[in-house]
Amino acid sequence: MTETFDADWLALREPADHAARSDALVAMLGAALAGRVTGDALRVTDLGSGTGSNLRYLAPRLPTPQHWRLVDHDEGLLQRAAAPGPGVALERRVTDLAADPAAALAGDEPLVTAAALLDLVSEAWLARLLEGCARQGTAVLFALSYDGRIRWSDPQPLDAELEDAVNRHQRSDKGLGPALGPTAASVCAARLEAHGHRVETRASDWRLDAGQAKLGAALIDGWVDAACEVVPDRAAALQAWGESRARALARGEVELVVGHQDVLGLPPAWARG
Repeated sequence: MTETFDADWLALREPADHAARSDALVAMLGAALAGRVTGDALRVTDLGSGTGSNLRYLAPRLPTPQHWRLVDHDEGLLQRAAAPGPGVALERRVTDLAADPAAALAGDEPLVTAAALLDLVSEAWLARLLEGCARQGTAVLFALSYDGRIRWSDPQPLDAELEDAVNRHQRSDKGLGPALGPTAASVCAARLEAHGHRVETRASDWRLDAGQAKLGAALIDGWVDAACEVVPDRAAALQAWGESRARALARGEVELVVGHQDVLGLPPAWARG
């Protein structure tokens, strides 16, 4: 069973996600897709779709008409997804991705995409997915993979300890094998290159200030909980750190950058024209 996320958390993070994403990679993807769409619509498979945040970001930026295949194990979240505009048709597929990610592919879609997913999966899981994509000559766009960077505008001594503990927790099993965590984007890029894809990566960092204090507080709470699981003897110090950081962020005394990466892979046949 894969990890489940609360709809409220997904809604809270969506503005930061959309602001962070690389428009440059989407433009490259759109240019590569031009003239390659066959049939009546651009077919897209979105893995770990949740309530459709990736759909809401990408659909207005890609050629229409489109047919999106939304894949997630949580039917309740999928039912919240709606087409963001005319010319976008939706298909919802409820499935647990843990068993065989390649089996979730339709087999003929030009694009497979996901957002905030790869840092939760294992290297073996990712290898199976990318092998499936390579077999059918599919482009991929994987956005918002956490890369291990937690940076404050006013560094404090406990920041590095918290970051280290969080990143160790990120490598634990999230239901898809030992998670890649902060290495997800680099591992994905290397495996795509091994399959002959043209690969482009761009930073897609969250940049949080007092205007995103509610998101920041939820994020800090989650980090402290994760860190306390890794180093329980440091729980009191970490909790005090979290309370102090959340107050400072809400007051506008500090800003926070959370590192993410977007990865685009275009199949070798596309490069050959």
